[in-house]
Amino acid sequence: MVLVTLLWSTAGVVTRHLEEARSWEVTFWRSFFTVLSLLVLLPLTQGWGVYARMRKGGWALWLSGLCWAGMFTFFMLAITLTTVANVLVTMALAPLFTALASRVFIGHRLPVRTWLAIVVAGLGIATMYGTQLAQGANFWGTLVALLVPISGAANWTLTQHAHAQGQEVDLIPAVLIGAVVSSLVTLPLAWPFQASAHDLTLLAALGLFQLAIPSSLAVVCTRALMAPEVALLGLLEVIFGILLAWLGAGERPGAEVLAGGALVIGALLFNEWFGWRQNRA
Repeated sequence: MVLVTLLWSTAGVVTRHLEEARSWEVTFWRSFFTVLSLLVLLPLTQGWGVYARMRKGGWALWLSGLCWAGMFTFFMLAITLTTVANVLVTMALAPLFTALASRVFIGHRLPVRTWLAIVVAGLGIATMYGTQLAQGANFWGTLVALLVPISGAANWTLTQHAHAQGQEVDLIPAVLIGAVVSSLVTLPLAWPFQASAHDLTLLAALGLFQLAIPSSLAVVCTRALMAPEVALLGLLEVIFGILLAWLGAGERPGAEVLAGGALVIGALLFNEWFGWRQNRA
């Protein structure tokens, strides 16, 4: 799982080294190369029968795929519109957005610790973006980045609802569907292509090593680790991603990002760690 988070965190620093590709084209090529990678990985890991199972996957599989498409598309767009640190810290809100979605749509009760974590994380986001928004900077990047954890929360809520009805969602085929939809939606907006051979090499590496392989490994990890362990280890993506962008692309996070990010990560750590201790007790 640590390796998974390290691979996930490479998107920002790699994107900063692109020469010609921008915005929609970056999103298209990463999704496209993810599709090619998963078309090879899926039969190797799940057998050729996986495609037949996808056709019988039901509404939950395809809706989950749409959520994945939103996550892929909004993430890469946000990376091109604002700093890596802003995007990653905003993405870290996914567990709290998921908790809220489960309360509203499924009726799960939230413990006091989670409500407290939501309040503290909200203060962290306000600290991060308050000054930037007052100056008119990173406004669109911030809005797009917020759509990533919202899409993730919708995905989790859908899969949990399907599970309650006795229908399990196979996550890796859902990732493939998401990558296909993301490619198709962004293709018209990415045309005409401007990516150089150098850019295509980097984006192909992102499709394979930053998305397809770690997503497959993450599914395997969830079979061996408890949910709080996965959530806590997943926060390493924020730390790795900010450090890689800082060291590899000279993108130093501002003081307000570090302060706000510390509040967000601290709230998440407290929520998951305290919940884990309660469950063990």
